Order: sequence, then C-alpha cells, then structure tokens
Amino acid sequence: MLLLPLKDDNPVVHVRFQYVTVGIMAVCVLMYVWQLSLPLSDAAALLYNLGAIPGAFAGEAATVRDTTLPVFLTAISHMFVHADFMHLAGNLMFLWVFGDNIEDELGHGRFLVFYLFCGLLALLTHGLVTSDMQMPVVGASGAISGILAAYLMLHPHARVLVLAFVPFPIRMPTYMALGLWAVFNLASGLVDIRGEDAVAWWTHIGGFVAGLIGLQLFGWRGKQSELA
Repeated sequence: MLLLPLKDDNPVVHVRFQYVTVGIMAVCVLMYVWQLSLPLSDAAALLYNLGAIPGAFAGEAATVRDTTLPVFLTAISHMFVHADFMHLAGNLMFLWVFGDNIEDELGHGRFLVFYLFCGLLALLTHGLVTSDMQMPVVGASGAISGILAAYLMLHPHARVLVLAFVPFPIRMPTYMALGLWAVFNLASGLVDIRGEDAVAWWTHIGGFVAGLIGLQLFGWRGKQSELA
C-alpha cells in the first residue's frame, strides 16, 4: 500500500453523526467475523458465493459458483466481504478518515446511493478489462475510491496525517496524499492492463472516476448553497 491515512483535520459540520459510514464499516466487520467463524474451506467458498465473478454476469462462471444468492446481488454483496484482515483494515481506515466528510456533504441517503453507485461502476470497469473472468472481486475499495475522488474535489487543501514512505506519520495536504494515491493506482493499472494482478487496480480506477461523476449527479451541500 502506497500510503495509509490515519486522520484528517476536517470536521463534519452538517450531520450530527456519520451513521452510514459507521454502518458500512460495521457490516464489513461483521462479515469478516462471520468468515473467521467458518472452516477454511467454507470461508474460501464464501468469497466465491458473495464475491462478484465477472464471468457469472455473462453466464460463464456457473461451474465455480454454487449459491442461492442471485448473481446480480453479488454486485452489492462483494463490497462488504474482504479477503483477509489487512484488506479489511486498510479499506476501513480510508473509509473512516474520508467517508464522514462526504456523508456530511451529501447527507445520509444520497451518500449511501453515491457509495453503491461508485462500487457498481468500479466493478463494471474491472469486468471490462479483466482477462480472469472466474476470479471473484471482493472488497469495498472500489466504492471507497469514489469517496477519495469526491474528497479530493471538495477538500483539496485539508491536511491529512498519513503513513507514507517513512516509518512515522507525516501530515500533507489532500491534493498531495490522494494525488499520489491516484497516480500510483493508475500506473499500476496500466502495468496490469488485463487485470491479472491479485489487486484489482481497475476497480480502484473505475471507482475514482465514478466518484467524480457521482459528485455531479448527486450534488453536494456547498454546490446547493452557491446556487441558492
């Protein structure tokens, strides 16, 4: 991981509490606890059952998927399951640091729709480029990448405390921290142009672009104030 955010200096001002952000985090944690409670073989099967398999949407992955969950629902369920603890912890740190401010800007309901919208477009992007149609996509990083794009647009000069490059926290402006994140992910995606890496780089790229689009589609409080 290029960098890990620890906290920002950007308080929420419109909502009393970031219920949706915390709710998403809680569901992800509960899903992971469920995974840990299963035998290893069943936990691995769970990733295939709840993960989004690109080939399944094209009717090409029936042999590797044995579940009663309809395929189209895995486009949602994949955002709440994670491969391992580090995968979960890294995603939740990004969501905790940046998600509250986007929920504050959009409001609870629109933030949830925005989150799912980014996750769905991130999955679509991955499906368009990947050559491995049988490997399940799991994790919240596609949706969270959309949050990062929105945060970068709305709060480019907010200061973020991150672990990056050196073994101690450093503080840097958002445009630098998330700019580095975006460049690193784009470069990694171009290297892995066919989506064969264990990290779904194009999910991150697609989610980031979806965040830029979604911010315009769903609006935000600052924009509304300017128009009023």
